[in-house]
Amino acid sequence: MGPVSAVAVRQEIRWSTVLIVLPPSETKSEGGRGHALDLDQLSLPSLTPIRRKLADALVTLAADPAASQNALGLGVTQIAEVERNAQLWSSPTRPAVERYTGVLFDALDYRSLTRASKVKAVDRLAVGSALFGIVRAADPIPAYRLSSGSKLPGLGTLASVWKPALTESLTGLGSDVVVDLRSGGYQQLGPIPDAITVTVLTEGPTGARTVVSHFNKHHKGVLARSLMCTRRKVRDVESLAAVAIAGGQRAEVTSDRVLIIFTD
Repeated sequence: MGPVSAVAVRQEIRWSTVLIVLPPSETKSEGGRGHALDLDQLSLPSLTPIRRKLADALVTLAADPAASQNALGLGVTQIAEVERNAQLWSSPTRPAVERYTGVLFDALDYRSLTRASKVKAVDRLAVGSALFGIVRAADPIPAYRLSSGSKLPGLGTLASVWKPALTESLTGLGSDVVVDLRSGGYQQLGPIPDAITVTVLTEGPTGARTVVSHFNKHHKGVLARSLMCTRRKVRDVESLAAVAIAGGQRAEVTSDRVLIIFTD
């Protein structure tokens, strides 16, 4: 199975009984083979008005590179990110699972999955997004730059823009189990009621536990891959822990909604 087929991503397709929501990445792959951005082709069409408002605001902001760098927190070497936003409506698209890059997506390594696991990825994976709210793995999107902490002129914080519409859209998707791997900033855009969250910790010689930053993404990517490759059914946090352990990770259940993954 090669690149995700556009036929596979129709918003009418039901959401999987198990949904894994990944955090996005600041880095995106270049180019694409798909048509230009068409919001009507994305999942959760109820979010289209907000997506359009944000996309238009991002393109308008890109006309002022200095203002864009300030609003998006970009350095002098990242001016190309502004050009990406300027071409948001015209640049080619590719499936979200191929668009996002970086530590987590390297660990997931979608391209190396078996055909069966790729089908499962299209069915079960979604990605949080400051621009689109949430997209499914095969939703066709262009490269862009917008983070959860960004503040676009005239729109306030992105949390204020997305709440409560995103949470309302994510409630009642028909998924029996939702594993929310998003970072705190993206969870705040639209909390998912009753989702299982995953915290990555390191444990020192004395037993002291501390939160992991950079390798957090790697371990979440490893867990996401295990979920694509396993034949186990994930019904609750205990069965999620079993998948993590079978994938070589050390895991601990601390409540019916929280799983801890240890780096060592």
